[in-house]
Amino acid sequence: MTTPDGSWLTALIDGVVGLMDLIGAPGAGIAIALENLFPPLPSEVILPMAGLAAARGSFTLFEALFWTTAGSVVGAFALYGIGAVLGLDRLRALVKRLPLLHVDDVDRTVAWFGRHGGKAVFFGRMLPIFRSLISIPAGVVRMPLWRFGLLTLAGSFVWNTVFVLSGYVLGAQWHIVEEYAGVLQHVVIAGAAAALVWFTVVRVRQLRGDRARGRAVDSDPA
Repeated sequence: MTTPDGSWLTALIDGVVGLMDLIGAPGAGIAIALENLFPPLPSEVILPMAGLAAARGSFTLFEALFWTTAGSVVGAFALYGIGAVLGLDRLRALVKRLPLLHVDDVDRTVAWFGRHGGKAVFFGRMLPIFRSLISIPAGVVRMPLWRFGLLTLAGSFVWNTVFVLSGYVLGAQWHIVEEYAGVLQHVVIAGAAAALVWFTVVRVRQLRGDRARGRAVDSDPA
């Protein structure tokens, strides 16, 4: 299986196929674990390849789903560990050094995650880019390991099943689903970029307003 332009994606596909040929379904699990740690690696490509390999008899469909989901959980726990090591105190100290950010932003985010963290982890596992990153704040707030594990397992299983089955059922036409996933990824990235721009504009206006009020107080003869 290759891509028309001979890009890095071709090398990735060849590498994943070679890994699965070498050690079977666990190779797909290793590839997905690495995808969690390095989000630019596209699970939308790796997972259908596992389904295609299952359809061709390299291993069973159950093995494809089991090992890719296991890889997702392992990769997610690795990122959870990074968040746990970082911790709230280090995160607050880091935010103090960053322009436009306040420690209150961290506290509000932690409070929000305390209320909605379960949904964020579950549904986050089904969003490109965020499917990896959502594990870090879960580690920062020390979400109970059993809860994080179950939510990650459930969300990952849903996402993985869709793409593994696409490769299993569609065969060489698996890229049809990958194209729709690409649209979803672009929407997610555009939404995140828009939110970042909005936050920056609002925060810059706040800073300018604070400075203007400060100058007005300094110039007040009283």
